[in-house]
Amino acid sequence: MTEIYTADSSFYGKLRRRLARLIYTRPARFEGLARPLLTISFDDAPTSAAHAGAALLEKYGARGTFFISAGLSGSDSHLGPYTTEAEIKALHAAGHEIACHTHSHLDCGRASAAEIALDLDLSAAAFRQMSLPKAQTFAYPYGDVSPQAKSVLNDRFQASRALHHGLVTPGTDLNQTPAVGIEGPDGEQTAIDWLIRAEDETAWLVLYSHDVRENPSAWGCTPATLERLIVRALDMGFDIVTFAEGARLASGQTIRKNKAA
Repeated sequence: MTEIYTADSSFYGKLRRRLARLIYTRPARFEGLARPLLTISFDDAPTSAAHAGAALLEKYGARGTFFISAGLSGSDSHLGPYTTEAEIKALHAAGHEIACHTHSHLDCGRASAAEIALDLDLSAAAFRQMSLPKAQTFAYPYGDVSPQAKSVLNDRFQASRALHHGLVTPGTDLNQTPAVGIEGPDGEQTAIDWLIRAEDETAWLVLYSHDVRENPSAWGCTPATLERLIVRALDMGFDIVTFAEGARLASGQTIRKNKAA
């Protein structure tokens, strides 16, 4: 992923995204949360996220979700170098969730169902080669969604994360889970605003970033920003969970409690 992506803004692209929201849905089945939930996730998993992002979560007894495109491992981009196999294994050993972001960072909005299925098979093979457990959750590269993508993903993952803003509450489609980016000059304040909403509604909020470094890309954040958000969430009484843990709870199952809570 070395080039800057431009979403399909055509009429067809807009219609495709709207239609995707109506089919292959997996409604969340919360029975009432005692405390709000927060997931912190990292897309593409640049090395900076695997080091600075993971270290900050671990500092507060929490763990995050790293959406990995294994085919990019070790290459470079505008987000900085991507995680190597050794770094991915270290994240898993530390208790972080290693989740799927396709193998090649495939645009699932424009790809066919067959292309998506093949790419996911390549991702699963790469995870097995790294002795990682089967990925339980998924994030759409570029956040672009299509009916054909949801038809393939529905049978493979517990939940699939998109990029539109929102909270996970009863009835939310887990196959197109909303998320809020910690990115850009207003990223921290936007995340805080959504933390407040999640606290008020006792809901599940998913945050995401890409790189975590002192001079981040337009899609990343600084370590200081991430740490302030972690501390604020814990002070507000959030349980910090991986995306898979949140998905299990949203499906009516039980999860472990955050160690730092």
